[in-house]
Order: sequence, then structure tokens, then C-alpha cells
Amino acid sequence: MKAAQKKTDQKDAAILAQGEIGDTKVVVFILDFNFMGGSMGQFVGEAFKIGCQNAVDLNCPFISVASSGGARMQEGILSLMQMPRTTVMLQSLRESKLPYIVLLTNPTTGGVTASYAMLGDIHIAEPKALIGFAGPRVIGNTINESLPEGFQKSEYLLDHGMIDMVVHRKDLKSTISNIIDYKMSLKDAIESSKIHHQWFPDEIKYEKSKIPIKVLNELELLGHNLIEVESLGNLMGIKFDEKSLKYNGYSDSASADGEAKGY
Repeated sequence: MKAAQKKTDQKDAAILAQGEIGDTKVVVFILDFNFMGGSMGQFVGEAFKIGCQNAVDLNCPFISVASSGGARMQEGILSLMQMPRTTVMLQSLRESKLPYIVLLTNPTTGGVTASYAMLGDIHIAEPKALIGFAGPRVIGNTINESLPEGFQKSEYLLDHGMIDMVVHRKDLKSTISNIIDYKMSLKDAIESSKIHHQWFPDEIKYEKSKIPIKVLNELELLGHNLIEVESLGNLMGIKFDEKSLKYNGYSDSASADGEAKGY
């Protein structure tokens, strides 16, 4: 630990920062592979918890950048306890309807992959990054079979539905900026449309309004349960104005005909 601290001039592998991407405030959690292989110990778990709480307090997206060999074996069972600890903290983001974006770099393995690094709303990987739990050599020796070419590389995981996109580092800023603009615009539009029932404050009264199909599909991810859906197009529950309909290239012309009822 002392050697790693001297080498990197850091206290531990986790780096926590606040800033802006585009016009949106964000909280960013980073694992530095130079510090003991980006391994996750007690300090890393605590930093992740603080990062989630900061994002909730600031009402902004939380971005995790993973580069790790997994749980820090030098800390024994205490390092393994950080896996459920970080997983539980993500619930606070979900309850606040805040985006959680994960950037997977080379390598992302072990207990980090088995916990918070694969629980994002959006998973972005850098090209040719190694992403998995156990390494390919260990898996191949265990099952005594040859593995497919490119096994556990980001492109292979994209083809098999494990991640959402592979993005070169030079394009990351614009890609992440577009994602958080879309997610936060959707969240704000939904929250501003709520009208609480006068007798039942926890229930929502809705107004009809046309919304784009892709926006409608996102509602379930934000915790809105829809029933009696007859067709995509009009939704009882969300009232969008022209401005909110036009974000990310959507407009009224993109809406489908039909109605849906929600409660």
C-alpha cells in the first residue's frame, strides 16, 4: 500500500470528481489501474458511496469509469463486502431517477465487473477492452475448451448484448454528453408533468399528450408503470410541451397515432 501511494501520489485507487460535461453537472468516479491494479478495497467502496450520495444531493448523473483487476485480496473479506455495498448504493440513484453511466476500460475484471460496473443504465466500452470476471486463460483451462476469438473483448460483448456501445476515447465526451442530455431532459419533462391527486397525494393525475415512441419506451426505466396500453402515441400521465418534445431530434411528427392509458 505504501509503495503504491508513493508511486502514484494517491491515497488509494479511487478518484472522485465533480464537474460539467456540456452544460450538465456530473459526478465522476474513477478507478486508477496504476494503484494496485485499480483493486477495490474499503476506501474504494466508501468513495463510491460518497459519489452516489453527492450525485443525489446535486441531482445530477453519476458516471463510473472502471479499470480494475477486481476486489483487493490483501484486504480479504472486507474487500468482498464492497461488492454488495456499492450495489446497494446504486438504489439511491434509481430512487432519484438519476442516470448511472458506466465506462468500461481495459481491463475491467473480477469483483468490480461482478458488482457496480455491470449495473449501469448505459454501458460504454472502449475498443478492445478486456471485460469479464475470470480471465480467458482461467476459463479455458476450467472448461477445457478453446474460447472464441475475441472472447471477453468489448466488441465481442457488444455483439452478445452485454454492453450498449463501443466508443473510441476521442468520441467519449460528445457521446456521454448526448446521453446525459437525453436522460436528464426526459427526467425533467416527466417530473414537471405530475399533478398530484387532491385526495391521494401519492397518486398522479394525468393529462393526454402525444409523445415520441422512444420516449414512451424510456418511461418504464424511470419507474412509471403503464397499464391498458392500447397503442403507442398518446400517454395518460405525461404532459410535454413543444420544447421537451424536440430534444434529441424528436418532434410531434415522430409520434405514433393512438392512445395509451396510465395510472
